[in-house]
Amino acid sequence: MSEYYEMKIAGLKRKLEKFPVSDKLDIAAFIIFGDVELTIAGCKELLKKVPEFDVILTPEAKSIPMAYEMSRQTGKPYVVARKGLKVYMRNPLKVTVNSITTQKEQTLYLGETEVNILKGKRVLILDDVISTGESLDAVRSLCKLAGGKEVASAAFLAEGDAADRDDIIFLEKLPLFFK
Repeated sequence: MSEYYEMKIAGLKRKLEKFPVSDKLDIAAFIIFGDVELTIAGCKELLKKVPEFDVILTPEAKSIPMAYEMSRQTGKPYVVARKGLKVYMRNPLKVTVNSITTQKEQTLYLGETEVNILKGKRVLILDDVISTGESLDAVRSLCKLAGGKEVASAAFLAEGDAADRDDIIFLEKLPLFFK
């Protein structure tokens, strides 16, 4: 039998299913894929909180719908830090990260085309959930390597201790569930 955590995000109620990360910790899974209503409403609310920016940078994959929607609402471009190197990525930059949700080491890449979009621009770093900050640090490193200037890091949710950080912008706190 599944357990759920109910919360409001951008004025919309959602039930997030809980999943074990370890024998001592569960997380409530926030999956934005397919939730168009929440993507639109959440992006609208988050845009009210972020400073002026030129381009959005987001890690692959769950925050891509958010980056698209924020891009659509603002007319500003977005760039995706890819989890795999593609043949069309010339002179790639890469950063390695350990994420709580993937539970393994990953590498994020930006190709030359994406680097040129970011270089010298005010960059809004966007993710769906910020938890340990490992993914955020990796994307921040890529932004800096690409010559972008981070103006803010934002997410729909800040999980656990991330909600106490003063270097991120978010809509709601998401608790961790210790057993």
